[in-house]
Amino acid sequence: MRRVDDLLTRVAGLEQRNSVLERRNAFLEQRNAELEARLAQNSRNSSKPPSSDGPATPPRPPSETTGRKRGGQPGHEPKRRELLPPERVNHVEDHWPTTCEGCAAPLPSALRTEVGEATRHQVVELPRVQADVTEHRLHHLFCDCGHTTEAKLPAVVPSGAFGPRLRALVALCAGRFRLSKRITQELLSDVLGIELALGSVSNIEQQVSAALAAPVEEARDFVRQQPVVHADETGWREAKSRAWLWTAVTPQATVFQIARSRGADVAKEMLGEDFSGFLVVDRWAAYTWTDMRQLCWAHLRRDFQGFVDRGGRGKPLGEKLLEQTRLMFELWHRLRDNTLQRQTFQRRMKPIERRILRLLRLAHARAESKTSGMAREILGQRDFLFCFVNAEGVEPTNNAAERAIRPAVLWRKGSFGTDSPNGSRFVERILTAVTTLKQQGRNVLDYLAAATQNHALGREVQSLLPAAA
Repeated sequence: MRRVDDLLTRVAGLEQRNSVLERRNAFLEQRNAELEARLAQNSRNSSKPPSSDGPATPPRPPSETTGRKRGGQPGHEPKRRELLPPERVNHVEDHWPTTCEGCAAPLPSALRTEVGEATRHQVVELPRVQADVTEHRLHHLFCDCGHTTEAKLPAVVPSGAFGPRLRALVALCAGRFRLSKRITQELLSDVLGIELALGSVSNIEQQVSAALAAPVEEARDFVRQQPVVHADETGWREAKSRAWLWTAVTPQATVFQIARSRGADVAKEMLGEDFSGFLVVDRWAAYTWTDMRQLCWAHLRRDFQGFVDRGGRGKPLGEKLLEQTRLMFELWHRLRDNTLQRQTFQRRMKPIERRILRLLRLAHARAESKTSGMAREILGQRDFLFCFVNAEGVEPTNNAAERAIRPAVLWRKGSFGTDSPNGSRFVERILTAVTTLKQQGRNVLDYLAAATQNHALGREVQSLLPAAA
């Protein structure tokens, strides 16, 4: 009898231990699935950038072939370099034939009979560049009263050693071409013969930053009043601490801001708490304070690809969602290209909208936990999926903001961020100025030079806004 009791006790202990091991195994299986899903993330099925894709990342599926050879097609109008007009030509050299190609007879210059116009061939070359150095000599005069007076620099002469155009070029090396301070120093030395200390590069950046402060603030106010704004944010580092670089994009102006927070307070500061336009964004929680927003379908398409890549019951639903998304973009591209009327677009979008929402509800109800949770999150913002269908000027993707922020991402990868708030202000302002001026087709170097000069003289700096604003 004691033997039986011992065995029953042992069995109970083993069952208890087995139960613990089963729970432990279930936890490890779930953890392993999460880690495998994380390892499988790439730029096609998550918000990770393409630059983070490793060598093992599956290649993107090839696009459908058209059967045409690469390059220009028959009947394609060739693109040739246009000749510069005569007023842009610095030197002209005339060349005359010396021997007839028909009979090999000499063609002496005294007997030249020119037929038709000369064939023009232009060669563009970079001249040897040498910095223009002006020395200002402040003379001293002795007065009968016994006092010696030194001449004063004219107001238009910079008090520092560098002129406004050189300072504009230094700022442009960082803000447009993403050069480090040391490479900027080497560029000026090798190309222009200008020796500049690293500290001078930093000082010049701060001078240009101060000149841009007022026009950049004016651009911020302009963006807050626009009917449609694209917004995005990316990681940054300021003084070796975590920060974020934000951008707000409109067709005529783009502004940037670096903040230590990724919260809604920064978004409200950039756009204004009374912002009443449409905001095109991803699903980041910092933007949920506004009820006028369009979710980015480029991000949603990557989420649907994630449904497929995770497999299970969510895979076929993800494939169907991707197909509906493809049909939606085909219609949108036709609307954008003016080959489809808005009313026709709206009518043909209705069944697509219904199918997408139905598939998301099925994914929420039937798919595995990760896919189900993602579908639930998207359904929670269903009111912001199809605003672009009815609202003029609203696009279905946030590509405008992602294109604008891409140069800043590349700058961050090379510079590792900024070392101080002052450095962050320079980044904000130079990126705002460069991006906005390029949007309007204005010369960036000329603007920065004039802005630096006017600020040094205490004059009003020219606006970054378009002339009609």
